[in-house]
Amino acid sequence: MPTKIISADSHVTETPDTYRPRMSAKFRDQAPYVTHDPDRGDLFVIPGMKATAVPVGLIAAAGKKAEELRTTRARFEDLHAGGWDPNVRLTDQDRDGIGGEILYPTVGMVLCNHPDLDYKKACFDAYNLWIAEYSAAHPDRLFGMGQTAMRTPDEGIEDLERIRGLGLRGVMMPGNPGVEDYDSAIYDGFYETAAELGMPLSFHILTSSSDGFGGRARGPKLNRFLAIIRGCQDIIGTFILGGVFERHPRLKLVCVEADAGWVPHYMYRMDHAYDRHRYWLTAGTLSKMPSEYFRENVYTTFQDDWVAFQMTKMVNPERLMWANDFPHSDATWPHSQEILAKHTIHLTPWEKDRILHDNVAELYGLA
Repeated sequence: MPTKIISADSHVTETPDTYRPRMSAKFRDQAPYVTHDPDRGDLFVIPGMKATAVPVGLIAAAGKKAEELRTTRARFEDLHAGGWDPNVRLTDQDRDGIGGEILYPTVGMVLCNHPDLDYKKACFDAYNLWIAEYSAAHPDRLFGMGQTAMRTPDEGIEDLERIRGLGLRGVMMPGNPGVEDYDSAIYDGFYETAAELGMPLSFHILTSSSDGFGGRARGPKLNRFLAIIRGCQDIIGTFILGGVFERHPRLKLVCVEADAGWVPHYMYRMDHAYDRHRYWLTAGTLSKMPSEYFRENVYTTFQDDWVAFQMTKMVNPERLMWANDFPHSDATWPHSQEILAKHTIHLTPWEKDRILHDNVAELYGLA
């Protein structure tokens, strides 16, 4: 194993005062807040959303047995304190054998689908200040990601520059932008700025309108879990087939927490569609096969996706990044070392180094 393993996808747990003290005066009284319900436990309430209450039970359930997972009757003070206390977080890392983490939001994931772009912008600006403070406590081990509401491409550029100025390592994008879609040429300036600043664009599961747990779903509720990776796949297809990487070859996209074992078939499927059907199903102008853009421009993070470790010869292993997803319910913490010992036993030392450290370190410019 590498001497320092870095999780490419971990999370913070926003505190009840993450947003309000840092929000603009216009929205301060509408800031997300925590309340307690006698039956459901503590809830993070987001004004203006149909599903306004987010139970805290699963957002910091790392380490619990499957039969212990539930959405009700959890108290905020009983959650993993490392979600909001950066000093405790180092103890959590040490317990899992982790030397650093790329940090994404939790409540901020839900906010990505807020219908009010102005409100979303105010929340994300406040969050960026909070996560910058959190990460600054231990900048050699805590690597925060900023958020942008993407109300417009020009404002997105301003957000990139502000996020970079705060010392954050990249930007988590909402699955749906405020204007047109991400393959539109109106975003070319934004993409050039991201590439120039060395800011990867991350798309996390559950942050687009097509991949949430809410709404109607076919079959039993568990079937929804299988669908949550599809929003990221649609975004990747939009970027590749829309010609974004053709126009911006230095741009880097990170597909976060959607696993990676599906990548070989997805690349084949894209190539087949382009080779056979591009004359009647239109796409952007491409000079290479779609899979070539995927191999170069798209990174994928995964936790205990055993298949991902088996198919390294079928993809670009320099674009695979392991993660522990702490402190969420899908986390491998605190058993990551045991799981990795089993899943990586057949890999070469070079492959282990790339997937567990080198890829994420190079992408984000970490020591």
